[in-house]
Formats: sequence, C-alpha cells, structure tokens
Amino acid sequence: MSNTPAKTNRALDAAVLEVEATYVAANPKSHAAWQQALKAMPGGNTRTVLHFDPFPATMARGAGAYLEDIDGHRYVDFLGEYSAGLYGHSNDAIRAAVHAALDDGIVLGGPNTYEVKLAELIKQRFPSVEQLRFCNSGTEANIMALSLARVHTKRDAVMVFDAGYHGGVLTFSYGGSPLNLPFPYVVAPYNEIEKTLALIEQNAARLAAVIVEPMMGGGGCIPATRAFLQALRQATEKHGIVLVFDEVMTSRLSFGGLQGRHGIRPDMTSFGKYIGGGLTFGAFGGREEILAPLDPRKPGALSHSGTYNNNVLTMAAGYAGLSKVLTKEAVEGLNSRGEALQKRLAETAAKAGVPLQVTGVGSLFCLHFQSQPIVKPADSVSDPQARKLVQLGLINRGVYMARRGYVAMSLEIGDKEMRAFCDALEDLLSEHRGALIAADQKAAAE
Repeated sequence: MSNTPAKTNRALDAAVLEVEATYVAANPKSHAAWQQALKAMPGGNTRTVLHFDPFPATMARGAGAYLEDIDGHRYVDFLGEYSAGLYGHSNDAIRAAVHAALDDGIVLGGPNTYEVKLAELIKQRFPSVEQLRFCNSGTEANIMALSLARVHTKRDAVMVFDAGYHGGVLTFSYGGSPLNLPFPYVVAPYNEIEKTLALIEQNAARLAAVIVEPMMGGGGCIPATRAFLQALRQATEKHGIVLVFDEVMTSRLSFGGLQGRHGIRPDMTSFGKYIGGGLTFGAFGGREEILAPLDPRKPGALSHSGTYNNNVLTMAAGYAGLSKVLTKEAVEGLNSRGEALQKRLAETAAKAGVPLQVTGVGSLFCLHFQSQPIVKPADSVSDPQARKLVQLGLINRGVYMARRGYVAMSLEIGDKEMRAFCDALEDLLSEHRGALIAADQKAAAE
C-alpha cells in the first residue's frame, strides 16, 4: 500500500509528459509568441485565466464555433470565451450592427441611440431590475453593486462564499487575494444553509450585502440549490441586507437568468460577458431606490463615470444580440443541447470506466475527473495533473477548453461539434484510462 501513491504519480506524470511533449512539438509558433510576450508582460500574460503551462496557444482567428491558432490548428471552441462568446465568432447580426455603428462614428461623447434600447431589453428579461447602469466588465458591475449596497444600508461588511469569484478584485478561493477590495468580508460556506444563516444572524447589524453566484463559475460550475437561495432571500429581507445575484455568467441559463428559473427576486443583479455581443460589457441594476443616488438631477448625487460605459460599439452589438439573436427559443435550445452534451460526456466516461462528475446547468458546465459527488467547492478534488492531462489531451485532439474543465457552449455549437467533443474524449480516455483511475483513487484515499 505504501508504494501506491508513488506508482500513481509515476503513471500520471508519465502520461502528462507525453501529452505535453505532443503539444509543444505541434505549437512552435505559439511558443515563440509567448517567449516574445514575456519581454513585455509578466508571464507573457495580461489576463491570468488564459495562461496555462507549458504555454498557451496564441489564437489567430475565429469563425462560427471554431478557432484557429497561429500554428494553423483548428479547434472546436468549447471555452466560449469563458461564457462571453455566446454568439460564436462571426454572428451576422452582430457584425452588421458593429459595422453600422462604426460608420456613424465610434466615440460620440454623448448619449447614443442604442443604450436605452439595450437597457429596456434587459429590464424586460429581468423583472427584478427596475433601473440599471452600464459599465465595462462584470468586475466593475459587482464593485458598483456592492458599493451601492453599502451606501443604501449605511453598513460596511459584505458576505461572500468560499471559492466565489466576482472579478479580479473580488476573488475568494484559497483564502482570498491580497488584491481584493478592502471591504470587511464574512466568508460563508456555499450551499450550506444552517451555517450560512447562523453567520448572517451573527453579523446582521454590519452586513450591507450578500453576494452570491446562483451557480459558481470559477468555483467549478456548482449550482446553488433552490432551498439555499430561498434561505438567503428570506434572511436578507428579514435584516434589511441587500441580496446581490452575480449573474455575469448565469444570466444566459434561462431567458430570465437563474433568478427567473428559481423564481427568486434579488435586490441587485450584476451582468457582463455575452450581453455586449462579444465586446467589453458590464451592467448592474435592481431596485430603483438603491440606484437613485446615481441620478445626477438629485442634490448630492453620487458620480458614476466611465469613458466607455456607453461605448457605442458595445451598445449596438448588445442590442442586436438580445433583439435579433438571443430569443427565448434560442436560449432554451442552447441550454437543452448543453444538458444533452453533459449526459453524453458522462456516458462516454462511464463506458470507458473512468470516474467523471459533470456539474453545471445547461450550456455552462465543468468536468471533474473524480468519483466523489460535488455539492460544494471543497468536494472538487480532481488532481491538477489529471486536469492538465485532459485539457492538453483534448487540445491535441482539436477540442479547445479550459484547464479547470470548464465548458461554455456558444449558439454555434450543434450536433456535429458535440460529437467531435465526445469522440475526442473517448479517444483520450481509451489511451489514459489507467492514469485517470489511479489519480482518482489517490485523491479519494487522501
């Protein structure tokens, strides 16, 4: 028994070295591009989530559901720009809207004709949003939502959840980040009702907001239970705490987001990602009384500025996407395909005898190569080397996805692309079945 971990490590490490060597040999131009980038940017990187070892592939172009890197490899894109690429890479309606906006001038220095139309569409889909404002990212949206909650309640603390992610300065994995905003935080366990309610009771007098992802994105695509979200709604209403739903990712999982799917009305909602049609976007909105301090007509109004808050290209693309492409039928169809793909991938792994937990909702999900069920972030114990083996192995087979197993499907993904994913996974598992099984056994033993 004492030699089992060492044998497991050797088997897994050997498999990883094999797929890594294949990847390196196939991508000399990407390697050279990364080496050049190292001279100008720390780690050759300006967006941490896109880095993976030994080096990331540099993309040259995208069309529909496909990407092509500078070494000429073509991939089915299952990363979906971390859910921002909902429309794929070349949607005709969005391209036409951007070209029309370009023809009329890019930076106009005043309100434009698109922003109110986009705002009205968002309000129609999300009844909890009585008023809203635009910004440039989901990170900004969450900062503004929490800051407004602090103003509204005249309290300072914010409840977050272990392994939650609400942007580059609001990240709570592994004890949080030194870059986080210096708010007082109360960190609660996700999906654990009794412990969370006890923390709310203990800290109610100082809690301005509770911010929660109805499905954790960065934490492993772990859905919150309806009972958990309902308990948060009841407790925050009881104590006058602002409940913020971070739907930057999850707003695409039904026509009215996961708040609509669960029938729960938060006080504030943050948006980002796909709503800008693939361009830089963020928005925050909710109860009118919470947004009221931003009304510049009012004495003592608070300033919320941002040169590109109403960027005409984003406003045009976002309006075209929501009005012409992302209909209720399109949303339901995409998420139905996502559920089907989750099932097919799980069946592929089961047929190969490899442990796999697929967590998520609809078109956003995560692959965890482990036998242990996952209800909260701490349950995700997949070996990092196993994740590397799977990601590089799939990339070598023409399927592009994140190191952590995250998958975000675009509207362009159809049965052909889903078959390609399942076929690539089947081939990978047939080659490396033993290493993945051993890695799971080792994780379970620990």
